[in-house]
Amino acid sequence: MTKLDVLVFAAHPDDAELGCSGTIVSLVTQGKKVGIVDFTHGEMGTRGTPAIRLQEAAKAAEILRLSARENLGFKDVFFKNDETHQLKLVEMIRKYQPEIVIANAISDRHPDHGKGSSLSSQACFMSGLRKIETNFEGIDQSPWRPKAIYHYIQNNFINPDFVVDITPHWQVKIASIMAFRSQFFDANSKEPISFISDPEFLPFIEARAREYGHRIMVKYGEGFTVERTLGITDLFKLI
Repeated sequence: MTKLDVLVFAAHPDDAELGCSGTIVSLVTQGKKVGIVDFTHGEMGTRGTPAIRLQEAAKAAEILRLSARENLGFKDVFFKNDETHQLKLVEMIRKYQPEIVIANAISDRHPDHGKGSSLSSQACFMSGLRKIETNFEGIDQSPWRPKAIYHYIQNNFINPDFVVDITPHWQVKIASIMAFRSQFFDANSKEPISFISDPEFLPFIEARAREYGHRIMVKYGEGFTVERTLGITDLFKLI
């Protein structure tokens, strides 16, 4: 088992890259171990195939220098926040024992994002309950509850509770996003235009990062929301 410092949950391959890959790179650069668990193969997406999306996710994992990446194979669009899916996430949390979990936006244009957010939050709590028993690959798992869960922000604007400076890692973030080449604008592609393959989508991603960066007086930022009040020990470490 690889114990992770941070585990990122994502309803679809590329959610994490679009929402928080700059923060992931920042953490990895600091020596932290970070992994991503994708819920679905994104098979209901307009472009690409499940096989292609898996290949693209593997490429992005290399770019981000992840310590682990898995796909749970939930049904895109149709997965639910129910006992079956909650227990699968509990298995992942207990397997990797992260100190922090980062999950989908609390609400968004795509219903899977808000659904994935609430599923992640409930699983983090449930994972700490000793009377919920799980067994992964023949081994009984011990309870584990992350210290915190944060939510990245996706398509819809949400006022962030805090912003991470990702300016030094902007180019790596873009490279990780572009690993999913099937999903974004390509003038030579014969596939139908989708919401995120519109040529204006990636400039929007940059504009959003600049907006969040501007709030903390840096070039690029990623915004997050919290589930409980943040505490600090040193006022001088704020930027």
